[in-house]
Parts: sequence; structure tokens; C-alpha cells
Amino acid sequence: MDRKHLANAIRALSMDGVQQANSGHPGAPMGMADIAEVLWRSHLNHNPANPEWADRDRFVLSNGHGSMLIYSLLHLSGYALSIDELKNFRQLHSKTPGHPEYGYAPGVETTTGPLGQGITNAVGMALAEKTLAAQFNKSGHEIVDHYTYAFMGDGCLMEGISHEACSLAGTLGLGKLIAFWDDNGISIDGHVEGWFSDDTPKRFESYGWHVIPAVDGHDPDAIDAAIKAAKADPRPTLICTKTIIGFGSPNKSGSHDCHGAPLGADEIAATRKQLGWQHGPFEIPADVYAQWDAKEAGAAKEAAWNDKFAAYAAAYPAEAAELKRRLNGELPAEWEEKTRQIIADLQANPANIASRKASQNALEAFGQMLPEFLGGSADLAPSNLTMWSGSKSVSAEDASGNYIHYGVREFGMTAIMNGIALHGGFVPYGATFLMFMEYARNAMRMAALMKIQNIQVYTHDSIGLGEDGPTHQPVEQMASLRMTPNMNTWRPCDQVESAVAWKLAIERKDAPTALIFSRQNLAQQARSAEQVANIAKGGYILKDCQGQPELILIATGSEVELAVNAAAELSAQGTNVRVVSMPSTDAFDRQDAAYRESVLPSDVTARVAIEAGIADFWYKYVGFDGRIIGMTTFGESAPADELFKMFGFTTENVVNTAKELLD
Repeated sequence: MDRKHLANAIRALSMDGVQQANSGHPGAPMGMADIAEVLWRSHLNHNPANPEWADRDRFVLSNGHGSMLIYSLLHLSGYALSIDELKNFRQLHSKTPGHPEYGYAPGVETTTGPLGQGITNAVGMALAEKTLAAQFNKSGHEIVDHYTYAFMGDGCLMEGISHEACSLAGTLGLGKLIAFWDDNGISIDGHVEGWFSDDTPKRFESYGWHVIPAVDGHDPDAIDAAIKAAKADPRPTLICTKTIIGFGSPNKSGSHDCHGAPLGADEIAATRKQLGWQHGPFEIPADVYAQWDAKEAGAAKEAAWNDKFAAYAAAYPAEAAELKRRLNGELPAEWEEKTRQIIADLQANPANIASRKASQNALEAFGQMLPEFLGGSADLAPSNLTMWSGSKSVSAEDASGNYIHYGVREFGMTAIMNGIALHGGFVPYGATFLMFMEYARNAMRMAALMKIQNIQVYTHDSIGLGEDGPTHQPVEQMASLRMTPNMNTWRPCDQVESAVAWKLAIERKDAPTALIFSRQNLAQQARSAEQVANIAKGGYILKDCQGQPELILIATGSEVELAVNAAAELSAQGTNVRVVSMPSTDAFDRQDAAYRESVLPSDVTARVAIEAGIADFWYKYVGFDGRIIGMTTFGESAPADELFKMFGFTTENVVNTAKELLD
């Protein structure tokens, strides 16, 4: 059967889906259909019956607005995505949302739509493949051996994150990453030459990529030859495919008119005629289905890999068991017992250290048990303290390590980590200053949206940063993280809370975690075993009084010590004071009503929250009648102790604020 006819099945389904929804983007799927047909039918190793097969090739549609392309491919290939789901494109509760979303349709490897993040996720997947292969493959036993393919458009290349990620991909020699540039010259505003005149091939050559220029994106033989050449080269490859957006549409192809709107009934009829597609809406002939069906071939490929893995397990049983554990996301058998003992030992051996140092100590302790750790920092390892004695850098020449030097690429780092998490086999963590989570905010939002593990270490957490000034002093960032759905946010007050936060972040596979740590030293708090256990609940009674409290002080991080000192003064003056440490408001909010009431009794309305972050967040816990000692402006450039005094983070101010509230 003519390959163009098979590609036209994608075009027909794509324009029909967008037309039925009366919204969407038909242009890119129609323009990239020939590329997709060659890749999916002749090169992609996958099994529609098992989308989770560990050694499958990964496919990422970075230009996610063209989502009908991937839905058409999944349906035609035999995944559990029915024609009715394609008819429900962009409708409530369908498996075919407007942009591909991880966890909806089987075979969708990542959520895409925010341009540039898909190719960056693909870099993470390719990096995970290379590192896992280096850690587990043996001579004659290449059990980790797959490609990552990404489609991307002009918009992905305009986004700065694509520079961050693709630059690093070249440096790390990710030879099993193959990206296709849909060079159609069109974006939503029209012809891109007025705002995008880069020499893209030279750009990628400068990154150290293998570049295949000027490939006719509508010539299957040229596309096939390009993919074969890409596989033969040890560098990541950019295949530059010249295409016509909306290919087949007689009146709208080659124009932005087909980029983000339905073609319309008349134009669809004309397109069917021009393509020679003599079938009704959502109608695919049996012989076309038969040519596209990948179930039998996919099952055979997975069965062959299973045989390879069985041979590997016979020769290297310990390594095979370890790989299975990691791919299944299971923690080591001794994890719970050892981590509880580590935390108990920390409580028994006080140390007044910065929580960033406590974080490094937790990495040192937990890392001994976790070969799946794949850490990194955005060029701030000596400040973030993210390296430990077992850290080994990943390089192009030796990818068997467990630490990535991301360079000054906060956004790229975070989205690459999403790709690593989606690939499987690793617990990824990365780091920067809390202020610079702003660069990476959308990638963390995507991790939360996908409900995947991405552990971010955010140090230098407040005006306590001092002399670097307000450009580096976070104020509103903690509130933003806490208000993001599915996000776990921890701001520990000492080494014990820091270790608990790390433990929970490692255990939490279905959500990202922000770990917020101080630059300055923090006093360790005294606790009972019950209080140590209650840290995991996010908020707990750290210091209490005899009888009913008259006043509750709530604090996090470096301000917990301040609350404890103020409570001691107020208690000496005859006030019944309770101090609540609340390192994680979201964890506290997940507790049952009885526990929350036991910590913050509703009949104690005299409450003061203390945190060197934006004040408004804390009304949720103190009520409108409570008081908040927090930030209402940006910081200043000065030594930290002067700033804390200037902005009211002193024992005297906490005591006076409490007295005013009680009067």
C-alpha cells in the first residue's frame, strides 16, 4: 500500500477530530504525517499491548498543540484508544485532551503543550537511558538499549529552554536522542521569518549535534534515510524536515489559517478530494488498519527483549534484581528501618547547622542505600550542598555516575528531571537558590500536573541571604509553591526536620517536592519520640504549656527558633503559649480534622504566624483576627542580622505582637 495513503489516515483523523471539537490545531499533524508514518511504522520499537515495556523507544510530541497527531498514531497502531475517544477530542473526561496529558491516553509519555518542554523532557529520557545503560549493561547483554524521538516546531526552538536542554544534550553526547524539526515556517502570527531568522542547523552544530539539513518532510524515502543516518551517528541528531503546514488542504495549507482552527466542512471535503481519501469522517478502512497495526510486531519485540533479560538475569542475578527494583520504583528492603534509625540518631545528637548542610548530611546517609539517586545542581553545588561522598559526575565519556552538572540552566534542569522521572529507574533531585525557582516554575508545575517525582533543593531561603540583596532574597516564592496543586513543600527548622523531609520526598513517587533550606545555622530543637514521628504530619506541637493555651505561635524554618525564644519570654510573664512547627502546610492540611484540631484548637483564636516570606499566605492558619510577622515588601542589601531586625524578626517584636493581640 502507498505510504502516502497510510499517512493520509493521520491527516483525515486529525482534521476530523479538530472539526468535531470545533477547536484545535490541524496544521501540524497534517504537515508531519509523512514523518510520523515512517518513524512509527519502520523504526519505533514499542508494544501497544504494553505501553510500560521498559526498553521501548520513547516518543515525545513537543509541539503538543498538534495532539491529534499522537492520538491518531496511538489509535492506528493498536493502543487502547478507541475511535470514540478520538471523536471526543477536547471533551470533558476524554482520554484525548487538547494537549497530550500523561496518564490519560496509553502511550503518551509526557504532558506537552508549553513549548520547548517536550524536547527538554526528551533530553531527560535520553539521559536516563544512557546512564541506566552505563550502570547495568554488560558485554553481550545490552538490556537497556532504546531511542528517544521528539517532534518539535518553530515555537519549541524559539523558547529559551530548548537552548538550555539541547546544549547540554550535545555536551553529554546523548546519541540515542533524535529530534525532528518541523520546519514549516508558520506560527500562530503567520510566517516566522519576521521574528525567527536563526540559522537553526548551525545552532545545533555548535551544540555538538549531528545535523541532517534540508530533508523533504513529505518524501518517505528521504525521511527513512535520515533516521538511519541518525542512528549510525554517536551524537544526538537534529533532522531538519521541510514541511507544508496543513498538507493536503487546497486553500489553507502553507498558511497560519490552518495552525489553530478547524478547516471547516467545505475545506475538509476539498482536502479529502485532493488527498484521494474517499472515506467518511473517522472512517478508516480495514486494510489501512492492518498496515498500521503494531500489536503483533510489538509483542514479538518485547518477547525478544524478555529473552535477553532472562539471559542477563542468569548471568548477573544481583544486577537484574536491582534493575527490576529500580524500574518498579521500589525502595530497598532495609529502607524504613534504617531511615528511622538515622532520624532517631540525629535527634539524639544535636547539631546547630544550616539546614542546607543538614540536607547534605541526609543525602550522605540516605545515598548509601539509593543507587537510583541521580542528583544535580544548576551550577551551585558548593552553595546548595548537593554533592555527597558517593557522588560521581555523569559525562559524555562515562555516563555511569549519579550526578549531573546542569550548568546555569534552572528551567532546563527541572524539565530534564521530569523526563528522567518519566523514563524510570531513578530518583532525580536538582538544586538552585529558592529565588531562582522562578526560572523553573513552569517545569515544576508540569511535574505537579503529571503527578511525578521531582525533588528540588531550594537553598538560601529568605532575607537571611543578606548582602546579595533583594534580587536574590525570595519573598513570595514559598507561598507560590505551597499553593500549587499536588506540590509537596517543606521548610525544615533543623537537621531532624530536614531528614524527615528528605525521607518523605524520596518515598513520594506521585508528586514533586520542594525542599527549602537555609543558608544560616539553625538551632536544633528538643523533641520526644512522638514529636519526631509527628514531623511527617507537616505541623505539630513543638513546645506546649500546662492547660489550655492562650496563644499559639506558628513558625517554619529559621523562624521556629525565634518562636521558641519568644514563647519562653511570654511563658515567664505568665502567658500559656504553644509553639507549632509547621514545616509543610500541605502535609498538615492532609491530616484528619481531629489531628488538625489537636494542634490548632479552633477555640484558641489568638495566633501569630512567623515566617520570613510573604505574610498574606498565613491568614489561612491565624484567621483575620490573628497576626502575621512576615514580609510585605522585597528585602534589602545588608547583613542578615540587620535585615531580620529591620523587618521585625526579633524576639522582642514577636513578644510585643503577641501582647497586643492578647490585650
